Amino acid sequence: MDMMNMFGKMKEVQSRMQEAQATLSTISETGEAGAGLVRVTVNGLKNVQNVEIDPDLLKSADDREMLQDLIVAATNKAMNSIDAKAKEHIRQATQGLLPNIPGLNLDGLM
Repeated sequence: MDMMNMFGKMKEVQSRMQEAQATLSTISETGEAGAGLVRVTVNGLKNVQNVEIDPDLLKSADDREMLQDLIVAATNKAMNSIDAKAKEHIRQATQGLLPNIPGLNLDGLM
């Protein structure tokens, strides 16, 4: 592979990575806790988009601590799910452009 071709490929990879990163706000994942009593949705940029709380949890002040724990648990589940989804989104966007190089880790580019 000549140097010009390699530089062209790198520019294409960079362009596709930028496009993929720009669309991360369009993908989302929802995490649940307490058998669905609390649901938190985050996008690919790891911004919380929505929090849903079952109305029964809001009836008693005694449930406040449990509610806080459920929100944290649901948020963490959503964040973990979106990490995997965002990595796959980036991988698909750059598929075929990068050779399979052992040890090449593109996670830091997200």
